[in-house]
Amino acid sequence: MCVEQKKYDKKSIKNAFQIDETMMIKTLEGDIRAEIGDYIITGTNGEQYPCKPDIFREKYQGII
Repeated sequence: MCVEQKKYDKKSIKNAFQIDETMMIKTLEGDIRAEIGDYIITGTNGEQYPCKPDIFREKYQGII
């Protein structure tokens, strides 16, 4: 069986901010603890989730 490979881009996020204190974030999967320095991302449908700084820098770039 041959499957054609395709290239995909990740959907955009609405916004993100870096936190300076530990907090609980309500996500679609339940409450998740976000640590100091994590980014809180708001997705295209308004959902929020935390992201570690190294992963955030690898996957996203700022738009001015």
